[in-house]
Amino acid sequence: MTHYLSEEAISSSDQIASAEPLTLAQDTSKRVAKPSKEEIRASLHASTLDGVYATIFSNITGGVLLSNFLVELNATPTEIGMLASIPMVANLLQPLGAHWADRTTSRRNYGTWVYGVSRILWLPLAVAIILFSYHPTHPQRMIWLTLAVLLITHVMGAMGSASWLSWLAALVPRQLRGRYFGFRNSTFSLTNLIATPILGAIISGWFGGSLQGFGVLVVVGVIAGMISLAYQHQMADVNPQAPFHATSPPIPEGPGHPISVLEDDDEDEPESAHQSLLKDSRFLVFLLYFCAWAFSINLCNPFFNVYLLDNLALNLNWVTVYNGLSAGANLLMFILWGKLADRIGNRPILILDGILVAIIPLLWLGTDTRSLTLWLWFPLLHMLGGGAGAALDLCMNNLQLAIAPVHHHTKYFAITAALGGVSGAAGVTVGGWFAEFTSIGSIPALFALSSGLRLIALLPLLWVQEPQSRSLRKTLQGIVAGATSEAH
Repeated sequence: MTHYLSEEAISSSDQIASAEPLTLAQDTSKRVAKPSKEEIRASLHASTLDGVYATIFSNITGGVLLSNFLVELNATPTEIGMLASIPMVANLLQPLGAHWADRTTSRRNYGTWVYGVSRILWLPLAVAIILFSYHPTHPQRMIWLTLAVLLITHVMGAMGSASWLSWLAALVPRQLRGRYFGFRNSTFSLTNLIATPILGAIISGWFGGSLQGFGVLVVVGVIAGMISLAYQHQMADVNPQAPFHATSPPIPEGPGHPISVLEDDDEDEPESAHQSLLKDSRFLVFLLYFCAWAFSINLCNPFFNVYLLDNLALNLNWVTVYNGLSAGANLLMFILWGKLADRIGNRPILILDGILVAIIPLLWLGTDTRSLTLWLWFPLLHMLGGGAGAALDLCMNNLQLAIAPVHHHTKYFAITAALGGVSGAAGVTVGGWFAEFTSIGSIPALFALSSGLRLIALLPLLWVQEPQSRSLRKTLQGIVAGATSEAH
């Protein structure tokens, strides 16, 4: 699972936080014990398996399966929009979670408590869904109960997101981020590819009806979530009280060359994260791009499945197969995008791939239920979206890691997630309102509006400077030169 991490790539001199964290009472300026290369490799292996089981949990408690559940309960577009916006609104609490997490002495223990509680809270809803399936007399109550549980659990989850990302950033050597995260995300896409159609088929063919089948699968999802936390507990711990900074000299890859080093930071306490952020023009421009993109992408993304299930009245099996194809494209492209990002940087990929992603909603216009559309066009659209979306997921995260100050990672990540969450929630809310209440409102019109706003959202990226990244001009020249040489 971790074949990207060779013996040469991670040397025993790699310095990350010890599996035995310090306590608050200790002098954090002292040198911290550092795990061996085997411990680092084991941590990244465990992180990948953690993500695989977390993906199963997320597939069941979100995405197309949860959307289909609400559609069967006759939820309105506004309620479907709330389904997508609640996780984003919950991100408003990420700065508070980062504040609390940075005052603990263990990233691992903090994550176990936060994610353990947030996942176990799905069990009462699962029981309620199973009981409701026998007497489905008040669907509106079930809709609101589902949204309430979604809100509570995502609020809990948001409290740990920034801490988890900071933990992983401390464990993954800088020069391996593109390849490791590309590989890691590709395993999640493989999980999606396999799990989504199977889960959809189980729900559609459940002997007690699809509602009861979904309730049973929620129980399975919670079990998968607990297994995920068991693997997370095998990762080397990081103590937030021990100050670190990453050094990233231009070290070549190969035998005998360590990829990245983490060292103790004996300097005085730096300025606060908020003061640093307000002075960091590069990161502020990135935030502008991130928020604008979150708004434009979420304006219509939650409604693609609704369009298929409701407007075109397709069976759930069709939609889960399409989502599986999207995951398959993710699987194939994540590793390729990761290697390319390590070579040319993340910013050029975000710009060029962003243009492609901006055009995709226009390709949905005029679609119908003819055989050619069902068997060819929709599969192509989902594979294109999955492959192109892989670059955005990977490179946006890596660009944030590259330009955020290491000693403020947790708070920067939390602020970014909070602002992006608000922007994304606003996009979903506006999209639901546009589709349901406006005189020209329809989901296809929403696709066209989103496409134009996505192109506008890319403009701030032109002013974001990424360390050790090629310029967009050099990237385009390289592409043209490569195409010319192949032609000859």
